Amino acid sequence: MATLCIDAGTSIIKTVAFDDAGAEISVVRHETKVLRPRAGFSEQDMDAVWNAVASTIRRILVGLSEPVRFLSLTAQGDGVWLVDANGRPTGPAILWNDARATAIIERWRAAGTLADAFRHNGTQVFAGLPNGILAWLQRHDPDRLARSHKSLCCGGWIFYNLTGRLAIDESDAAAPFLDVRTRRYSPALLDLYEMPWAQRLLPEVLSDEERKGELSEGAAALLGLPRGLPVVMSLYDVASTAIGVGATNVGQGCSILGTTLCTEVVVRDPQLDRVPSGSTLPFGPDLYLRAFPTLAGAEVIHWVLRQLDLREPAELSELAAGAEPGAGGLLCLPYFSPAGERAPFLEAGARGSFHGLSFEHSREHLARSVFEGLSYVIRDCLLASGQSLKTLRMYGLSGGGANSAFWCQTIADVLGVPTFRPRGEEMGAKGALIVGLVATGAERTFASAARDYLQIRDTFEPNAKHHARYQEGFEQFLAVRAGALPIWQRMADNRTS
Repeated sequence: MATLCIDAGTSIIKTVAFDDAGAEISVVRHETKVLRPRAGFSEQDMDAVWNAVASTIRRILVGLSEPVRFLSLTAQGDGVWLVDANGRPTGPAILWNDARATAIIERWRAAGTLADAFRHNGTQVFAGLPNGILAWLQRHDPDRLARSHKSLCCGGWIFYNLTGRLAIDESDAAAPFLDVRTRRYSPALLDLYEMPWAQRLLPEVLSDEERKGELSEGAAALLGLPRGLPVVMSLYDVASTAIGVGATNVGQGCSILGTTLCTEVVVRDPQLDRVPSGSTLPFGPDLYLRAFPTLAGAEVIHWVLRQLDLREPAELSELAAGAEPGAGGLLCLPYFSPAGERAPFLEAGARGSFHGLSFEHSREHLARSVFEGLSYVIRDCLLASGQSLKTLRMYGLSGGGANSAFWCQTIADVLGVPTFRPRGEEMGAKGALIVGLVATGAERTFASAARDYLQIRDTFEPNAKHHARYQEGFEQFLAVRAGALPIWQRMADNRTS
């Protein structure tokens, strides 16, 4: 039999067919459009997203000769997907990278609200989360809120269209209104944000035992699948990807080397008394995932490619390998996003720079310093997690960072732990498969399913000599960044004045 797994990203919807051994049979992709009607706005047509999902399912079924045993889905997280009492959108989805609520977030930060909230939900709040967006709508579009019945996430919207059930997964619900210890909505958090009025908009939270639904009659007719087919709502995409690459036990980590970096580590204790940073996501019945999604990652590599007139990331890796570890004393702060940084620290004014540059440096040094700077960011995120790391799994889309053996080795050397690349392309969908197997009773735990269905492509052992060199380099990285902070803030003031 085959299993269909949906991975609904922000720009691409994918449906992947897996065989009984967990191997990819086929993949169908559909691009989706992000709407930017005003500066700082990031939206999507909710019906267009669902239609894209339905299209990929119908298209993959055309070439599939085996019956389907269940559907499982993962999707982009955060944002606000509002529906009325009939389950119809009351407007476009407002996405995780929307910035309209920035001023509200800054006011909450100045008042200490965000630090207080972290003690409940373990997440450093930013503008693309439901609290900020809903607060903005209350001020600027109260009519839409009055017409809205529930605030879903992308995965919840797709799950509703498949099953008719309005619900949200624990990982998606975690920020901003969930108490991650009790895994229930927190009245204290609603009061902190002065948003008790938002309680009515919060959908049912599905625990691990409740994440399975059934394909509705309407969805079955639309898709060409049997009514009552099991439908599983997996964790949202960054958490499903961690499961898909095999980071399922305490001390195992995952770094998604995509357009942005998302470094994650599995922990048992959410440690809510730490300095606020990153996100804390429920991760199965007893564990948590500390996740640190940065705003700049492999996109930095592509920026450098353009400046050096190179075509492929492999060319930059080859160039970087021509310089010794430490890049001749050249240090890169890879905070290139115009939105600054959000993990492991929140600073809208953060900007990229090269330090120690002289006439003695070459293109090779410049290339190597970029890979090293990005690797220091991964180490910085893991340090903020408070968890001692045993192994790190790496994943990137086709052509992405994880395809660079040089970068993978550099990460191993910087961290001082073995790093692994899994076999396969669609690790978010693979994670949805694993969660679906557990939810339908075919597997007992995420960890046991990962052992059964995951293969390792290759391993990178840390070089002890290089790791010692990078210990010093990381300390310099932190010192230079600390020195840059007041300059960033001053420059930000100049840009807004």
